[in-house]
Amino acid sequence: MHTVQLRRRLFLAGLASAALMANLGLAQEKEAKPEIKTAADQKKLSATVAKAIEYLKTKGQAEDGSFSKQAGIGVTALAVSAMLQNGLSPQDPAVAKGLKFLESNIQPGGGIHSPKSRFVNYETCLAVMTFSNANKEGKYDKVLNDANKFLKTLQFDGEEGHDKDSASFGGGGYGAAKGRPDLSNTAFMVEALRASGASADDQAIQNALIFVSRCQNLESPHNTTPYAALVNDGGFYYTGAAIDESKELAPNGGLRSYGTMTYAGLKSLIFAGVKEDDPRVKAAVGWIGKNYDLKSNPGMGSSGLFYYYQTFAKSLDTFGNSSVKDAKGVEHDWRKDLVEELASRQRPDGAWVNENGQWMEGDANLCTCFALLALSHCKGK
Repeated sequence: MHTVQLRRRLFLAGLASAALMANLGLAQEKEAKPEIKTAADQKKLSATVAKAIEYLKTKGQAEDGSFSKQAGIGVTALAVSAMLQNGLSPQDPAVAKGLKFLESNIQPGGGIHSPKSRFVNYETCLAVMTFSNANKEGKYDKVLNDANKFLKTLQFDGEEGHDKDSASFGGGGYGAAKGRPDLSNTAFMVEALRASGASADDQAIQNALIFVSRCQNLESPHNTTPYAALVNDGGFYYTGAAIDESKELAPNGGLRSYGTMTYAGLKSLIFAGVKEDDPRVKAAVGWIGKNYDLKSNPGMGSSGLFYYYQTFAKSLDTFGNSSVKDAKGVEHDWRKDLVEELASRQRPDGAWVNENGQWMEGDANLCTCFALLALSHCKGK
């Protein structure tokens, strides 16, 4: 995801929503993560995953182990994680080649990125999650520890002149702590810090929580910014640190919520230790119920659709609920719905590609990785 387009903002703010409806959202009874319920559903899931992995192995991977190397190392990290999370071992030839390629991009300072990358935070975060998935018998302990320290140097905080009153405080961007942070990269940072050993109460995680909370359309003690109450629907937007880049504004000047960032926001709240009875979580859950959709990225249409599928599945799996109640009060088994939707979109060769090529989703490797990562959350543990 490192094209010229991605050097600009990753996503614009999207869909305007009405006030939060308390009777919507995720089912409140926590359940153990279920298997796909029927043999037919399980067969469809297994077949869909197998075809996609075969595509990555036979058509997606280069001789040096990389995937879409022209975009940096990010797609390779996603591909290896996708295979690992769907049951392949680190010793699988395709996985081992991918890991070797990523190992060749471990930098002396602890980062894991292409030598001249402008996206050192983004690439390191994705690689951390890959090495965490592959970390058998402590093989990557040092790599993960060094990367954890490196990522903390990239966070916008007091060392860069951002105190807690700064709209940038606690956030992460594509690269070093300059320019502007955004929720997408901050969510990757939070997940990578957790995967590399940070606890929920780690200071870097708690600082990130400040930024994440300020990206939610919810007037609260956690978001006292001037635009917090303008939309106030509980969803999340891309960034509040550079309002001039959020050109899709609500009619009243607020920042409109959209799907990918709302799921990324909910996931980040959970990783930061925020409980389900917290108003921030309740508001996000309400927005999700009102905007349940697998045909489009709510508020963005087809833009970033496969990234949306990945954040949708990761967030709901992390939250721990098996169903979502939509705006009509209908309960949805989101895993079953997701498997059916992705199976229907899969090409005969096993890959996925977005006809809307924005944010590099015209790349079959990238879309296939996102789809496989999403499907990995549909399996029982």
